[in-house]
Amino acid sequence: MSSLEALLRAPRYEVFPAKGTEQAVAEWVPPGMTVTVTASPVKGLDPTIEVAERLAARGYRVVPHLAARSVAGQAHLDEIVARLKACEVDDVFVPGGDAAHPAGPFDSALPLLERLAEMGSPFSRIGITGYPESHPKIHDDLTIQAMWDKRRYASYIVSNVCFDAAGLGRWIGRIRARGVTLPLYVGLAGPTERSRLLRMAAVAGASESARFITRHPGWILRFWVPGGYNPDRFLDRAATAITAPGAAVAGLHLFTFNQLQQAEQWRRAALERTGIDKPLLAG
Repeated sequence: MSSLEALLRAPRYEVFPAKGTEQAVAEWVPPGMTVTVTASPVKGLDPTIEVAERLAARGYRVVPHLAARSVAGQAHLDEIVARLKACEVDDVFVPGGDAAHPAGPFDSALPLLERLAEMGSPFSRIGITGYPESHPKIHDDLTIQAMWDKRRYASYIVSNVCFDAAGLGRWIGRIRARGVTLPLYVGLAGPTERSRLLRMAAVAGASESARFITRHPGWILRFWVPGGYNPDRFLDRAATAITAPGAAVAGLHLFTFNQLQQAEQWRRAALERTGIDKPLLAG
């Protein structure tokens, strides 16, 4: 089995809590797979926890996003932890979150990570965010420094969605050179209508990359023209970088934008092509 084939066999599927999410996951995501549930800066964490509870009951490995800026305080955090432990969720993803104003004392991911550690580390696995493409408000060196600061509390990194395979490879090299050794899940946008991808990115957890696109007109042109973004082409171009032993890539994190049927059908087709030792995209 090739390393790329292994990555395609068990990706993480990212969904956002909405009407029909649970049913779509049940219909298209194979049992036992990992499903991550994003948090809305407008609706708060309750919809995330509710979907996580229902998917866990169906037998999925569920990873809810605990957006730090949406946690109202200690009592709220205690309630979240209790609910997730009750449904045997033991893996969470902790981003800072996109809420304009913090709901409580946690204005970024690090303070929430520290608080969870003070609570006795109730979850055995915690993921943090990585930014292969520039954050619109924070210098690249600072985002890598933030990963270093959070590493002692985290189990792995999930890279935000990226449309530049070469840039992804350079970023992986930079974080490894800085001594960040946490396993990495590479964020990959699944197949979807271009207009829907741009419209839903902010809702589905890829907001920083969406802002990057809107602030770089050249990217918009490249994204919309025929032959623009294609997950097969991206994965083909990124294959060398993400399968290198030193990259320590643990898996793929598939941004589905709730288009589970398209995402799973694409994965099966890509896996079949990879399994017979053909390139993901000819030409």
